[in-house]
Amino acid sequence: MLSYRHGFHAGNFADVLKHLVQVEILTYLQKKDKAFDYIDTHAGAGLYRLQSAMAAKNNEYRNGIGRLLQCTPDVATLQTYLEQIWSHNPDERLRVYPGSPAIARNLLRPQDKAWLYELHPSDVAELRRSCSAGNVQIRQEDGFRALTGLLPTQSRRAFILIDPPYEMKQDYQRVIDALKLIYRRMPAATVALWYPVVERARIDQLENQIKSSGVRNVVQFELGIAADSDGPGMTSAGMIVVNPPWMLLGDMQELLPGLASVLGEEGEDFYECRTLVAE
Repeated sequence: MLSYRHGFHAGNFADVLKHLVQVEILTYLQKKDKAFDYIDTHAGAGLYRLQSAMAAKNNEYRNGIGRLLQCTPDVATLQTYLEQIWSHNPDERLRVYPGSPAIARNLLRPQDKAWLYELHPSDVAELRRSCSAGNVQIRQEDGFRALTGLLPTQSRRAFILIDPPYEMKQDYQRVIDALKLIYRRMPAATVALWYPVVERARIDQLENQIKSSGVRNVVQFELGIAADSDGPGMTSAGMIVVNPPWMLLGDMQELLPGLASVLGEEGEDFYECRTLVAE
């Protein structure tokens, strides 16, 4: 099933949260000279043109990165993320939004390596145009399955971003299986798992499975634009991080209240910032 295209949603509030966390982790890992591997299981197209027919269909970026740029909270944590946005928009007019592989490609050092997995042929072609480099491997493969052959990485340091579209219900179980595999093969790896809140009961189940999985040292961040609802559509999105950088929880505690205030659509703040599983 290859119907999902992230171009329809690029730059929305969920992307803002996901890429803020991604940038924080990448920046932290670079504090040591030793190389690390960045693995993106669902890489997408890399760059998204916000005036394209796909992005313009719903204009989700306007209530995400577009709104954030109009009233940015005065928080230092945002600066590296915003620098990534402006690096693709040098005239400071928002036309392009960088996805996770483009952000990683910009931030990785020569000694680091990226592994980008994507199944959709059109997105793979765009990914190769926008993110090819000597230390970047782009594969048209199932990112979940690729983990089995890739882990443990040669560097023995890794940051793995898992963000499937969850169009197929089995994705909720596949992310749990992936977390267990990673923790078994590379227990010190940092893993960031993105999830959408469409049905709160499904997220409650996901959290309980993680708590009972044996995986330790897990934090959770969630950002919402509206209260939970039985209606269609995503009201919140979250990031679950295994082996987070030591400062990540504090940084997000500082950042999320202002972010929720800026991006919320009902005059209320919806956010979560907590330890899900202790070390």
